[in-house]
Amino acid sequence: MLHLHGWQTMQGRKMGHPPDSPSAPVPAGTTAIPGLIPDLVAGTPWPRWALIAGALAAGVLLVSCLLCAACCCCRRHRKKPRDKEAVGLGSARGTTTTHLVQPDVDSLESSLGGAQQWGRLQLSLEYDFGSQEIRVSLRQAADLRPGGTVDPYARVSVSTQAGHRHETKVHRGTLCPVFDETCCFHIPQAELPGATLQVQLFNFKRFSGHEPLGELHLPLGTVDLRHVLEHWYPLGPPAATPEQVGELCFSLRYVPSSGRLTVVVLEARGLRPGLAEPYVKVQLMLNQRKWKKRKTATKKGTAAPYFNEAFTFLVPFSQVQNVDLVLAVWDHGLPLRAEPMGKVHLGARASGQPLQHWADMLAHARQPVAQWHPLRPAREVDRVLALQPRLRLRLPLPHS
Repeated sequence: MLHLHGWQTMQGRKMGHPPDSPSAPVPAGTTAIPGLIPDLVAGTPWPRWALIAGALAAGVLLVSCLLCAACCCCRRHRKKPRDKEAVGLGSARGTTTTHLVQPDVDSLESSLGGAQQWGRLQLSLEYDFGSQEIRVSLRQAADLRPGGTVDPYARVSVSTQAGHRHETKVHRGTLCPVFDETCCFHIPQAELPGATLQVQLFNFKRFSGHEPLGELHLPLGTVDLRHVLEHWYPLGPPAATPEQVGELCFSLRYVPSSGRLTVVVLEARGLRPGLAEPYVKVQLMLNQRKWKKRKTATKKGTAAPYFNEAFTFLVPFSQVQNVDLVLAVWDHGLPLRAEPMGKVHLGARASGQPLQHWADMLAHARQPVAQWHPLRPAREVDRVLALQPRLRLRLPLPHS
């Protein structure tokens, strides 16, 4: 018996059970079946009911995953329901006509967008038969462009007054600017039937071309000018902009304590092709008289010259409001009595963008303010300046 008990103990150690282990009893008269799964089950420290419960949970989890994957595949290949499909009225057959059915949202927006996308403009007209001048008062504009704000300003001109126009100041970040500005044009009564009032609205951009927002063309022959008229007019699409003379970029900086006005001529673009040697002349006027002038170096054979030259003028703060600054683009190859290709007029007597640039310079003292300006015809600028004979005077400066 001792030998039999020793042999059973050795067999228990070989099967992974400790001797006399209560978890794996070996009944008398039976032998253990050799195999992998019985060995693993017998080698685990957990009871058998825990192993069965874990196996059942793993099986349920596996079946759930398989069901979820099958549902996803079915949804991908499932056909769209009929009630969500788009139904076109043109394909329907019957006695119902399309004008009895409410239109789609897309078609409604497309039909209404063409009439309202350019906005409206309110202005008043008054004609003085004695002085033969028409008084144009820009009140306000509304609904200029949907989708974001703009920096609008208006430009007013008359077809019979070539070179004479008025620009309003720039209004920042709005689609409904209130202008409240008035300008006058001299139009003889005999020319009224053939004259047309033109109002152009632009989106101001300091370092790029200004974006047109809309236009109003009002034939004065169709308007009863015997009374003061004030109406809202719809704006039309902007016409193709005519070929411009060019643009000039420069910066202004003014120091009130020392009276130093610094003009930095940066570059030009869009000039007439075929120029020999373009350059920029900077002139300073005081009380409508020529006072000081400077000019840049010439740049050979280019329509987009780059200058980057600075000029400093001594202007007392008490005379800033009496000063006019004019920048003109010339070509060195022009004849002696030829006119410059274009000019830019800045100062208290300027209007539109140049006046705004001048005001920004005074509002941000000691800081350079740069901006692009379109060149205007030389005769138009000279008419506004109304220059008198040259001024030969030296003004007292601070701390002198």
